[in-house]
Amino acid sequence: MLEDIWLVELAKAFATGVLAGGASVVAHALAPGAIRALRRARAGDDERIERRLAAILIADVAGYSRLVAADEEGTHLRLRAYQREILEPKVREHRGRIVKNTGDGALAEFSSVVDAVRCALEVQGVLAARNAPIPQSSRIDFRIGINLGDVIVAPDDIYGHAVNVAARLESFAAPGGICLSHDAWCHVRGAIDAEFVDLGKRQLKNISEPTHVYAVAPVA
Repeated sequence: MLEDIWLVELAKAFATGVLAGGASVVAHALAPGAIRALRRARAGDDERIERRLAAILIADVAGYSRLVAADEEGTHLRLRAYQREILEPKVREHRGRIVKNTGDGALAEFSSVVDAVRCALEVQGVLAARNAPIPQSSRIDFRIGINLGDVIVAPDDIYGHAVNVAARLESFAAPGGICLSHDAWCHVRGAIDAEFVDLGKRQLKNISEPTHVYAVAPVA
């Protein structure tokens, strides 16, 4: 609001103070255009893309289509319970945020890769205990992928190559397991009590360059 007032006053000053006499008519004609130009410039600043470095965690259900085909409503209710009772609280506990829930998983971001991996390990541990009495064919197991990279930030989402890599790492993980990129691994080695297996460079789907992948064995 104050900026709008300032723009109007600037146009008035231009019309009355810069030019005098008969030329003031021209100034008055130009004033609205000056206001529009300044508003466009301000809008351009507002639309500048926001970016930040983030640890990205993507969780997805292994064999979701098969589970839904066998028990659509039961699978949906159990998944929502797992998201509400396990995944979402663990993300908050480790200072992350759920960016969005997907149909069969979630996208979360953290400011620390160590926090992201600790969260993933605890989620998988709790899920393994919850799944223990359930027949293997009916279990909801998460695959989790973690990457570190620069992301484009929107009000209700994050985008970019780093997010795409995290998604491909998730699909590469074993049910109940975690895969992370080399960049993420460099920040957690020696900081987390877990066994990381070097899987070497792998060609992930729709990622042009090979990605160095590390895995954590599925929780027993």
